[in-house]
Amino acid sequence: MSSRPTSIDVARRILRLAGRVLGDRGRAGGYPGDYDGSVRDLRIDYAPRADGQADAGEVVWAWVPYEEDHRRGKDRPVLVLGLDGPWLVALMLTSTDHDGDVVVDVRSDRAGRRWMDIGTGDWDPRRRPSEVRLDRLLRLDPSAVRREGAALERSLFDRVVKAVITPW
Repeated sequence: MSSRPTSIDVARRILRLAGRVLGDRGRAGGYPGDYDGSVRDLRIDYAPRADGQADAGEVVWAWVPYEEDHRRGKDRPVLVLGLDGPWLVALMLTSTDHDGDVVVDVRSDRAGRRWMDIGTGDWDPRRRPSEVRLDRLLRLDPSAVRREGAALERSLFDRVVKAVITPW
């Protein structure tokens, strides 16, 4: 005698099917795609709070997909700028130096990506100098953020936002 599937069984099947059709976008915590709207349309309000939630002005850790293949990526620090509906909008950080010993505020690398030095912070346990990428705005599910790292000083956050908004 076969039993009828429960509503939970049906829901699980639907989610599995949606995951196959939509890829990462169909799964909880999946990548919703890069933000491609105007930065001026975002709700950017510097408000870091040590409350376990990602707020604008905070550097937090999250899984960041590679540009060329959103199914692959790595865990890295990101600077939260604001919100796009339910999604956090953030910029990825790296400890890789993209300018050698050149001291400039904002610059492009050989691939045309824009970077800005932001110095060191508690987001990196080794306190390495970091850079923030200005030309790729990530949309992240707030539930995908794993931990808070630190808050940027207001003046530095404002400089980053200005650099993102200001075209070259």
